[in-house]
Amino acid sequence: MARPTKDYTLNEIHQTAMRQFNKIQEAVRAERQQSLEDRRFYSIAGAQWEGNLGEQFQNKPKFEVNKIHLAVIRIVNEYRNNPITADFVSKEGGEYDKLAETCTQLYRADRQSSNAQEAHDNAFEEAVGGGMGAWRLRADYEDDEDDENTNQVIRFEPIHDADSTVFFDIDAKRQDKADARHCFVLNPMSPEAYEEIYGESASSVSKLIDSSYFDWATPKIVYIAEYYKIEDKSETIRIFEGLDGEKESYTKQELADDPSIEETMLATGYKEIASKRVTRKKVRKYILDGNKVLEDCGYIAGKHIPIVVTYGKRWVVDGIERCMGHVRLVKDAQRLKNMQLSKIGEIASLSSYKKPIFTPEQVAGHRLMWEDANVKNFPYMLLNPLLDKEGNKQVAGAVGYIDPPDVPPAMAALITITESDIRELLGNPEAGEKIVSNISGKAVDMIQQKLDMQAFIYTSNFAKACQREGQIWLSMAQEIYGQPGRKLKTIGSQGEVSSVELMKPTVNEDGETVYENDLSDANFDIVVDVAPSTSSRRAATVRALTGMLSITSDPETQQVLNSMIMMNMEGEGVSEVRDFFRKKMLKIGAVQPTEEEKKEMAQELALQAQQTDVNAELMKAMAEEAVAKAAKARADTLKTISDAELSQARTLEVYSNIPGQQQAEQQVAAPLPDVQQAGLYPTAATGFNSEDQSWQQQQQQPSIPSS
Repeated sequence: MARPTKDYTLNEIHQTAMRQFNKIQEAVRAERQQSLEDRRFYSIAGAQWEGNLGEQFQNKPKFEVNKIHLAVIRIVNEYRNNPITADFVSKEGGEYDKLAETCTQLYRADRQSSNAQEAHDNAFEEAVGGGMGAWRLRADYEDDEDDENTNQVIRFEPIHDADSTVFFDIDAKRQDKADARHCFVLNPMSPEAYEEIYGESASSVSKLIDSSYFDWATPKIVYIAEYYKIEDKSETIRIFEGLDGEKESYTKQELADDPSIEETMLATGYKEIASKRVTRKKVRKYILDGNKVLEDCGYIAGKHIPIVVTYGKRWVVDGIERCMGHVRLVKDAQRLKNMQLSKIGEIASLSSYKKPIFTPEQVAGHRLMWEDANVKNFPYMLLNPLLDKEGNKQVAGAVGYIDPPDVPPAMAALITITESDIRELLGNPEAGEKIVSNISGKAVDMIQQKLDMQAFIYTSNFAKACQREGQIWLSMAQEIYGQPGRKLKTIGSQGEVSSVELMKPTVNEDGETVYENDLSDANFDIVVDVAPSTSSRRAATVRALTGMLSITSDPETQQVLNSMIMMNMEGEGVSEVRDFFRKKMLKIGAVQPTEEEKKEMAQELALQAQQTDVNAELMKAMAEEAVAKAAKARADTLKTISDAELSQARTLEVYSNIPGQQQAEQQVAAPLPDVQQAGLYPTAATGFNSEDQSWQQQQQQPSIPSS
């Protein structure tokens, strides 16, 4: 049997995809249509009169007092002030904790560099307004303009109008769609752009979910679809065991692509001990239009469909997924409010006084005056008299009067009821703005918590979506971030920027070579934190630390608390001060350093050690110089003593040769020099022995004249 051609295979894929798409769209069309109308209802001027109600009030005043818009914006603002983040937590602990922290920092950096906040904000507001929002993760080249740079990064991109453009497998019942086998994302584009890219006339995918009441001017657009499909790929795993009992496993395809792997393992003593077949998930992506497959994008990074969906409120009823936001239940009350105000406005626009009724003869010639009476405010009005059959004048005046309309009592009561209903359905969010100045901080917190509970379901569902986003990102990162030696930017929990080197070889305690930051070993749980924004958390931290500072007396603790207060200060020009106090905290070991800070600290220690060595050499040289000077001084002293002894010996010799009478005369005339008085006598300090001292005593005895 002949093998089917590629065109035939792609045609079969297109037909299968269109059947799946039509089945999904028909099943959820009614629910998604309501979601689209809800978003238009609160966000577009005039949309609150769309439908039969607007036709009923044709050619009548149609006022809008949009009470819902501000309520939706309050919830969105609450979310933006309390962003939701995901952290990676090691399942095994120990050595994998550092890798989990590295993944968290890389994840933050990818979100920041691709402006993920815009994608999140758009999805959250669509979920609150209409009930459903979505965004995508996509692998993209790090630098499109560098032909030699083939490194990829993960981008976060918004998906607009998710309620009418994103369709998951109808059999997927999990809220995060982890059990979905296929997904469609519709992308609008102009016919001109379609022809420029694909070189033929546009053929749009059928989009059944749209608004029945379009704006006055809408561009002509066509839709193409991204089609994601989960495929189960079976492959053989070969397991090798080394002489030390360590096991290594490789797929058959990996060994075929690089035969040197098996050769190296066999040469180093590894033996194949087993092989097994495993089934792995792969995601295939296609681009479709209404007629055919436009592009086969092949397998993409990761094992999950890279579309993240979030809901405002969600149910599965009768096997159909249903969702809604903050608008749907208030729409009728809002319409009733608009009708009442429009009717009152219509009544107020009519004449405020009784309208007289005249015969044509009475106003003949004065018609314009009466028509302009409300505009020009004439000081008097003219009227023709009425004549009877005989021609006599009758009493001039109006035949009758039309009374001005009054506001019906039932409408006045209904306005109050409608206002109360709207407030209750929206949760009375404006109550939190009526806080007086002398209220306690604890009471403010209680009011804020009560308001937070009204929006908690939206933030809770969005947290589930962020958890799914973390799973998708990690699956993609394991394939994209696997190049040894590649350096990537990381962002810490306080916003500090650093970098990390992938697959960095190091030696462990056992002397074995291991690779740090190897994301192929990343098997983590994703923990989502719903917390105040960084500025709000810092302000709360400063308040808490200030309170702790007043109850501690330990100087070291006070130093740490003061430094932490300065590190968490917000304001213009305080970043350098924060950096200074962070360095102080690093020196005393109160905070953990980043990789960049570790390098800086190592460089500082090396410089200090070098300076210490220089100082030590200088001190040693100075000490040697002092010793040399002391030795020279001692030698000079000994020489002086030696010269004194020689002089004294010569004097004694002279005395011995002089007769006694002359010697006595010489003693009287020139007594012996007092060596001891001059400080030249040898002493114990100079190191002479006892014989020298006995000699000194002999010299002090009176001399005996010779006979």
